[in-house]
Amino acid sequence: MPDLFVTNFNRNFTGVSATAANVIRQQIKTHDLALVGQPLPGCPDPISVAQARALSRQAPKDRPFAIWHVRRNTEMRAAIWARDVLRLPIRIVFTSAAQRRHSALPRWLISRMDAVIATTEAAAGFVPHVRAVVPHGVDTELFSPAHNRAAAWGALGYGGEIGIATIGRIRPEKGTDLFVKAMLWLLPDLPGATALVLGRAAREHQGFLQGLKDRIAAAGLADRILFPGEIPAAALPTLIRALSLVMQMPRYEGYGMAPLEGMASGVPFVASDAGYYRAFSAQGRSGLVVPLEAATEAAEAARALLTDPARHAAMAKAAREVAEVSFSAHAEAEGIEAVYQGLWTRL
Repeated sequence: MPDLFVTNFNRNFTGVSATAANVIRQQIKTHDLALVGQPLPGCPDPISVAQARALSRQAPKDRPFAIWHVRRNTEMRAAIWARDVLRLPIRIVFTSAAQRRHSALPRWLISRMDAVIATTEAAAGFVPHVRAVVPHGVDTELFSPAHNRAAAWGALGYGGEIGIATIGRIRPEKGTDLFVKAMLWLLPDLPGATALVLGRAAREHQGFLQGLKDRIAAAGLADRILFPGEIPAAALPTLIRALSLVMQMPRYEGYGMAPLEGMASGVPFVASDAGYYRAFSAQGRSGLVVPLEAATEAAEAARALLTDPARHAAMAKAAREVAEVSFSAHAEAEGIEAVYQGLWTRL
């Protein structure tokens, strides 16, 4: 009988999916865990919501109730129905990363949670029932440095000598246009560099994507700023460890895992002052933070770093160390476990 149900209702592999998978791979070592909904890489095969409800009819052995850990509105609704309508012996834990006021429905749903875990101090200010602030962590076993970065990059076949990438949905909020602007400024000074936009554009952002491609073509850089699309989760670690730089330029970000995945892979980052990027940077040891909308400053920061091999090597080493010490999935799982134990013992 599972004591922990972790929900994942989104068919797409999003940042929320990635953070959930990181933690689940740690939690299966200590819990009888059931993944509910859609599959996640390296995690147990999922069960349906109906199966989760059936398994939750009785409390697990030596526990007063099972815990459902949810991360999305649809998942909160399903858990509330199971607890309050079906009267199943469960408690609900919600992880909140948003650093802005939620709309009315999410606020109501969050108010019904038994415990809330915020990923940052800023996020904690927008939700009730916060039991702990637990930053998301990266799987430092899955994401690890390349033995030979140049060889790893060459094996991918994108061309050039070094790779720079931005990772995430192609849309204005994620600042994909700012990354392209930075690359249009930077690449003429770095003839050996190739830039990758890793992600997909939804139907409503196809015009935005085409506009970016038109700007790149007009600059004569269509062979050096590439759009490989969304990379399967299983292939992402191999790609990231081959990069020389991750650049994230969002106008808004709740947390942001891409720099952490790069750091664990020994790849420093340049990013706008959003999400939790400033904390990741460790005062400039592992990454460089520029103001919002500052594409030119991001390009200059990247140029200075990529043209100084000694500095780049030092930041790559520090990036891995910061990820291991301060932002590992193991540390996140431990912080979450303390919240679970608090619920189970608070009777």
